[in-house]
Amino acid sequence: MAKKETTSKHKKSSNARVLAFFLRSSALTFIFSVIAAAAMTFAEMISPQIIRVTIDNVIGGEKKISPASAFVVEKLGGIKHIANNLWIAALAVVVAAVLQVITIYVYRILNAKASERLIKTMRDDLYGHIARLPFSWHAKNQTGDIIQRCTSDIETTRRFVSEQLSSVFRILLLLIMSLAFMFPMNTALTLIAIAPMPIILAYSLVFHKNIGSGFEKCDENEGKLSAIAQENLTGVRVVRAFGREEYEREKFNSQNKYYTSLWVKLAKVMSRFWSISDIISGLQIMLVVVFGAVFCIRDGLTRGEYIAFISYNTMLVWPVRQLGRVISEMSKAGVSMNRVSYIMNSPVEEDKAGACEPALDGDIVFDNVSFAYENCPEILHNVSFEIKAGTTLGIIGGTGSGKSTLMLLLDRLYDLPEENGRITIGGVDIRDMKAEHLRSGIGMVLQEPFLFSRTIKDNIGITKEDITLSEIREAAQAACLDDTVQNFTKGYDTFVGERGVTLSGGQKQRAAIARMLTQNTPIMIFDDSLSAVDTETDAKIRRALEERFGTATIIIISHRITTLSKADKIIVLDKGKIIEQGTHDQLKSAGGIYEKIYDIQSGGIEEVGA
Repeated sequence: MAKKETTSKHKKSSNARVLAFFLRSSALTFIFSVIAAAAMTFAEMISPQIIRVTIDNVIGGEKKISPASAFVVEKLGGIKHIANNLWIAALAVVVAAVLQVITIYVYRILNAKASERLIKTMRDDLYGHIARLPFSWHAKNQTGDIIQRCTSDIETTRRFVSEQLSSVFRILLLLIMSLAFMFPMNTALTLIAIAPMPIILAYSLVFHKNIGSGFEKCDENEGKLSAIAQENLTGVRVVRAFGREEYEREKFNSQNKYYTSLWVKLAKVMSRFWSISDIISGLQIMLVVVFGAVFCIRDGLTRGEYIAFISYNTMLVWPVRQLGRVISEMSKAGVSMNRVSYIMNSPVEEDKAGACEPALDGDIVFDNVSFAYENCPEILHNVSFEIKAGTTLGIIGGTGSGKSTLMLLLDRLYDLPEENGRITIGGVDIRDMKAEHLRSGIGMVLQEPFLFSRTIKDNIGITKEDITLSEIREAAQAACLDDTVQNFTKGYDTFVGERGVTLSGGQKQRAAIARMLTQNTPIMIFDDSLSAVDTETDAKIRRALEERFGTATIIIISHRITTLSKADKIIVLDKGKIIEQGTHDQLKSAGGIYEKIYDIQSGGIEEVGA
């Protein structure tokens, strides 16, 4: 039965909505920083006006003065009083400068706080969301690429919001206020000053697409480079064991070379972008200086207005160029937000409405179960069997026969589509149960045990917050690990390397078994988790399980007949179908695959461990 694509009710959000969600804890601080930026802009505009009035009216004796300037001059004692006390004008410039410094400080502090709050919220939300994504999502996405999205991409987004987007408001204020002061002084010269603006904005939009596509390629290939590094660092023992250091180094160098070439290519585009911007901005300044001097000579512009106009034009050039930068940076931020939104828009695991928490100590039934991984052929074909509560089931079969898939479905690490059969525990469909409740009642030791870079005690006791050392030792004793750990210099405080590289394969498997046993769950699954231990230790572990967990339902997947021999029932899988089932005694002489395996492993002589 082919797997039918399930439709998710998860509603995808646009980049803007996702960004607004991230800004919930920092939006108010960003607003205050914008207000501070407005005050900073106003303070920046005051000094040229003070200088203009001083040169034209106080020193030069010009009659023309704006109503606002005239009001301030009168409050300071009038033009004659200021002319006789020029220190007043100098003090006014100093006060304006101090006001500007204060507002700049407040703006930067508020902007920095908002920026850090934003990036913290993004990290927290992304990590929390990823932790709730289904196992199938993690199987499809490389760890290195996920890390890239959670680090570099959120940093790019933060930088755009804090450095670019927030400055847009200040840029607009600078433009509006500069032009408000410039037009009354000289309309013609103002039109000359703003003439290059449409050109700068137009070519910025042209470059926007090229910059965006270039940055997207760089970002994606940085993720690939991170994935290569991550895989090689975590799999260093395999690389060393097979002498593949040179091959892996060349692989990394090749990707790094390509990644570097993409950034060089993007740098060339950016260089052309900023070079054109510099040329146009330089021409704009030259035109204002030259035509301003001409207007000044022809009495169309006073000396004070000329000096003030040049000051305002300098302020005008920066925001126009900055708008171009905002457009270019928007391309990068758009790519990064797309990558971040991909994670946030990926649907998390959700229980059905009214999901229940039934007891998990009942019979387990697989009823006509079929399953296929995404974009893969069907791996399980109408599989049906029953596991009585408190009994032990053994599963054996060739590679790819679907043994582990059965357990992944039982634990709902993969969801079984409605039309592909059902799995029940105590008569309740597992799809109707809360996933957290189901998984808390199923202890599982996977084929490849994973240990964290912590002590042995921390690794075994990770399943409980208040676990005691005696409980840890009790579980380790059942897993035949306690004696081994006691021989270590630091005992249970021995620190294991990343993924447990400092332990042998058998020690890692036994540590993983001990970790599972601390849960004392009603269902226990051993997915080929005794393959790295010797037959004697295998027998001891099975005997300890029988003594301590006799009431639990135990499922053992193994290629070793001795491991399965004491199971109450054994099923044999081949190409996703059950071809044999029964007890060890029944199957070893049934003339099927199980008997062939038994003969190969025992040489025809029954040597089943106790």
